[in-house]
Amino acid sequence: MSTFTRILAIETSCDETAAAVVENGRTILSNVIASQVELHAQYGGVFPEVASRRHIEVIHTVVKQALEEAHLGLDDVDCIAVTRGPGLVGSLLVGVNMAKGLALARHKPLLGINHIEGHIYSLWLSEESESFAFPLLNLVVSGGHTELYLMADHGRYKHLGGTLDDAAGEAFDKVGRLLGLPFPGGPAIDKVARSGNPNAYKFPRGVMDDSFNFSFSGLKTAVMRQTQQGHQPSLLVNDLAASFQAAVVEALVTKTERAAQTYGVTAVHLAGGVSANSVLRQTMKDTLPMPVRYPKPILCTDNAAMIGAAAHWRFINGKFDALDLDVIPSLQLV
Repeated sequence: MSTFTRILAIETSCDETAAAVVENGRTILSNVIASQVELHAQYGGVFPEVASRRHIEVIHTVVKQALEEAHLGLDDVDCIAVTRGPGLVGSLLVGVNMAKGLALARHKPLLGINHIEGHIYSLWLSEESESFAFPLLNLVVSGGHTELYLMADHGRYKHLGGTLDDAAGEAFDKVGRLLGLPFPGGPAIDKVARSGNPNAYKFPRGVMDDSFNFSFSGLKTAVMRQTQQGHQPSLLVNDLAASFQAAVVEALVTKTERAAQTYGVTAVHLAGGVSANSVLRQTMKDTLPMPVRYPKPILCTDNAAMIGAAAHWRFINGKFDALDLDVIPSLQLV
């Protein structure tokens, strides 16, 4: 089978309605994202029913725009790819049903992609991707996931560890609310922490044992108790944000460094929304002896281009799905 592919990809796992056209798994021809951040800000987090309703309202427009920006029609793409999980069941259903309808109407192959695998393949949408060598260590950190995966080859993963409770991004959002910062909490904390003292508060680092697991619920509780001691002036909020961020980063870096050394990887790849955090990126690069890579900011958060990149490797190996493809909200990457 030819390795030349043009894949129309759809991503609706949470609160971003996205569609993209990706060529050969590496070149983005279009990448359209309809964000719902402002819609959910009033709730301080993603409201699942609101998210799925919004997906229904905009998905046709988003897919149409992705094809138009790529200067292609549906007959010009080789495959329809879509996120089937993990994610919010109502949101996933909108994307999967859209993809199934397009595949059926135009007799195109269908590929259901794991959302986490999409984040991993966001690194393949970079100019240096042709030089990647296995094995690679992937740290996927987002609002719903904090996972370490050893990648031996395309499609070959070993799950080393993950969060036992709150994901890193979820902890950022919750602490952001505690500190009175806007949603989403990650970018807001990153910003205010720049003028704060990361050593002002000694917050817990979570599960600092020999495993590759993480825990951030205790850290979140420690910040909450600190804020309950009384009104916090702005300077103190900056110190709290910086100290919280330092605790998260130390836990992520410590476990990642040990996993990288244990498995002798060629490089460490960061992916997911939290991989855009400036302190995490810099600390990883300063600490680890091997290359540390991360996607462009637009590819850190949920997007469809990463789904198209992941789908390419499955497409060229003929790993297609049937048209009765269903969503799996708790889909595991194996």
